[in-house]
Amino acid sequence: MTRRAVITGIGTVTGLGRGATTVHDAQCAGRSAVVRPPADHPVHGVVEFAAPAAPMRARDVMRPPIEPCLDRFLLLALAAAADAMRDAGLEAGVDADPERIGCVVSTGGGGLETYEEHAVRRRERGRSAISPFLAPGILTNMAAARIALKYGLRGPSTSITTACAAGAQSVAEGLRLLREGAADVVVCGGVDTPLHPTVAATFFNAKVTAHGFDDPAAASRPFDRDRNGFVLAEGAAVLVLERPEHADARGAAGWADVVGWASSTDAFHVTAPRPDGSGAAACLRRALADAGIAPGDVGHLNAHGTGTKVGDLAEARAVRAVFGGAGPAVSATKSVLGHTLGAGGAIEAAVTAVTLARGLLPPTRNLTSVDPECELDHVVGAPRPAAPDFAVSTSFAFGGHNLGLVLAPASTRRRR
Repeated sequence: MTRRAVITGIGTVTGLGRGATTVHDAQCAGRSAVVRPPADHPVHGVVEFAAPAAPMRARDVMRPPIEPCLDRFLLLALAAAADAMRDAGLEAGVDADPERIGCVVSTGGGGLETYEEHAVRRRERGRSAISPFLAPGILTNMAAARIALKYGLRGPSTSITTACAAGAQSVAEGLRLLREGAADVVVCGGVDTPLHPTVAATFFNAKVTAHGFDDPAAASRPFDRDRNGFVLAEGAAVLVLERPEHADARGAAGWADVVGWASSTDAFHVTAPRPDGSGAAACLRRALADAGIAPGDVGHLNAHGTGTKVGDLAEARAVRAVFGGAGPAVSATKSVLGHTLGAGGAIEAAVTAVTLARGLLPPTRNLTSVDPECELDHVVGAPRPAAPDFAVSTSFAFGGHNLGLVLAPASTRRRR
């Protein structure tokens, strides 16, 4: 049984738009999704900057009859899944046995906005104001459940809640299911829609959101000396993973392979990482070991890189501890996209796959003056042509969850 999984389909929904290559294109061009929330946006006056995705209607992504109370996170997940399935050219029952297609799509928060709306209703109008459709419209497992329902995916299905590592951990779980022979195909990814007042307010009050910049596009500054917090964003990414031999049998093209993963836990603080980065470093070493490679084999790293003082510093220390002085070339997607929380790791895995397929490393935006304590081989200014044999994507989360994914160029006969 192969230890690799090939990515044959990618769908992303972010403030930069939709599509497999949208985020990579924007990052290479230096285009940012970050704006000041307009007056009619729910987080206007709550946070200074945000990166909202476009409006989404239920009828655009669901078949009738359409239930009420569907939270926005479900709509974004379904939209990303539609694009990923189309990109993969995959139809359950035609291209793969439905019993052998798994679904692992996760979120950090689920339908918090819809829950809050109903909580207000109950306080104001009583029990009868609560819709019987509320639970299936907000539960964290429902992104995976509704994608499986829409496409008739009857293999293993689950949702993993590890905050900002959830999307990456879903990709790792997809690889694990394929390695174990539990599935031939796994539809996996992450979604989060945190741009509503209560969630935005908690991050603002924790003093971790970016502030004080004249240009919104300059607010997200991973590893920069002048960084002062992250930009809250919403988005989704869904990836179709297959056993390479299954993809070859149906003539599917691969973006990249997922070849290794690992996780660790800091067990240090409920929100802060270990300052020395040792928990993250342990995760990276395990991921490389799982892939069967050495640190020197890695040519590119898509960093978690949120733009917080402590987070970026701990990550830089972890990268230096594992890879040494030179280390791989480093890019940070959140510099143009903001922080999509539980979706971030899946989006960044997708961007890393496109990076490998194109042989073009995207630059980190706003990295005009590198923090001396965050010195790495940062890609800045312009994309860097390269053809790395392996790339790593990192995700770190509240609670001390660390997740590392190792990717390689696609092993399928057809490549993107």
